[in-house]
Amino acid sequence: MLDRSLQMSLNCPSYLLVRQRTLCYKRLNPVRAMPPSSVILHTDESGKFPESRKTCNSLIASLSTYDGPLLSAPNTVGILGGLSVDSTLNFLRKLVHLSKENEAKCMPFVVCSDPVLNRELSSLERSSSSLCSRNEPSQSDHTRIVENLRSKRVFLEKSGAHCIVMPCHISHSWHDEVFKGCSVHSLHMAECVARELKEAGLKPLEAGSPLRIGVLATDATLKAGFYQEKLQIEGFEVVMPDKATMEHAVIPAIDALNRKDMEGARNLLRIALQVLLVRAVNTVIIASDDMRDVLPRDDPLLKKCIDPMDALARSTIKWAQQAAEEGT
Repeated sequence: MLDRSLQMSLNCPSYLLVRQRTLCYKRLNPVRAMPPSSVILHTDESGKFPESRKTCNSLIASLSTYDGPLLSAPNTVGILGGLSVDSTLNFLRKLVHLSKENEAKCMPFVVCSDPVLNRELSSLERSSSSLCSRNEPSQSDHTRIVENLRSKRVFLEKSGAHCIVMPCHISHSWHDEVFKGCSVHSLHMAECVARELKEAGLKPLEAGSPLRIGVLATDATLKAGFYQEKLQIEGFEVVMPDKATMEHAVIPAIDALNRKDMEGARNLLRIALQVLLVRAVNTVIIASDDMRDVLPRDDPLLKKCIDPMDALARSTIKWAQQAAEEGT
């Protein structure tokens, strides 16, 4: 569920909180059953919406009588949750916070979160980034995940989203497949961060050398190669952890996280970052939900790092502002 700070930030006058689903909505007009301004849908383990309370059922009935998309604003954003509910909520907080910084209202949005998809993506990423289990996922695993992601994308389209984003690194491994045939705009997280770095006008740390950007991520994300591809298109040289760093620092750091050994994970992550920084990279992209919050916010190393979620949030806000202006 959304915590109280996020609830207040979203500035919705009324809330219905259900154990396995959160809906944030504006009060329905008693004459015209208009859709809510922002909706968060969270399914149960079976992929269905649980019917826990009479108030919940009445809201679902009210929405079902509306013959059209849930949201109709031209700047409506669809958010396709991925690896975990926490990472999805973290992205929502960034949208709210950055919107306030720009003195803008948070755009209308609809979020789709599926615990089955969360579990499948988490299992895939951790199985490829563990010292204990390095089995390659089967093609059927990939096919099932792509079909799940695509069905959620279609749902968001039908809900009225005019732009769809995925605040999940590993989901971008199948971005092109998921959005094939999509009728609305989409934002690619790696494209967003690569574009921001290009616009920043960085200079090489060593004279005569190319601009180098480090990428620190799980084995699955690095093998997918989409960060490397988008950065290279913008003219950057991409530096990734070498085999020794992956085997002795990155993968053990993730294993330490899974064991709840935060101190061990921090120490190993610092080593991995320092190895990249000594190779004269301008900055390091931390492209991992697990690694993102390992280091304390005041850690000096973070000043040399970028969270791609920030770039995705800024690009989403920019798109929403332009769409609102064009729609008025």
